[in-house]
Amino acid sequence: MTGKFITFEGIDGVGKTTQIKLVAQHLTESGQQVVITREPGGTAIAEKVRSIVLDPTLQLSVRTEALLFMASRSEHVEQIIKPALLAGKTVLCDRFCDSTFVYQGLTHGLKVEDLADLKALNLQATGGILPDLTIVLDADPEQLLQRRNERGIADRFENKGLAFQENLRQGFLALAAAEPERIKVVNALGSVEEVSEKILSIIIRNV
Repeated sequence: MTGKFITFEGIDGVGKTTQIKLVAQHLTESGQQVVITREPGGTAIAEKVRSIVLDPTLQLSVRTEALLFMASRSEHVEQIIKPALLAGKTVLCDRFCDSTFVYQGLTHGLKVEDLADLKALNLQATGGILPDLTIVLDADPEQLLQRRNERGIADRFENKGLAFQENLRQGFLALAAAEPERIKVVNALGSVEEVSEKILSIIIRNV
């Protein structure tokens, strides 16, 4: 595949959506064809799965969560990501496999070295397609509380509170420590422009 697959990860409120739009604008202006997508979601079926897994009124087991995310991802890869990469486009995705490893793995007592089953399931779902580069936007969840409150959106995961957000943060940092070549951590608390410059610098150097 001639395209590049870049994913953006981090806890709720770090600014992934904003930064993806800015990166897409820069890459498009430089002559690249860019596809923006997200997980869970990206296709009609995957968006329906999204409404289920994020519904704060539903109680799902962690195994059910993982399987729903994988089913959504399989459809997402086949319909959106793989065709774009085959066409030589750059795909920017808001969350992907690392979110599964953190949300359904590390926050439930697993260590990075215990993720083999989830990683194998993910490979089945994606047909072996993995990100070329992952940007983890990092920040203290307490400092992001105002952002989340201003946004006024609270899904099933955000409703779990600050302690859960801190567990998520530590999970993403643990993944980054285990795969430093692929996963790059960026401080999300600078200005929008400062954060964007850091991300673009990393992309230029690594993709």
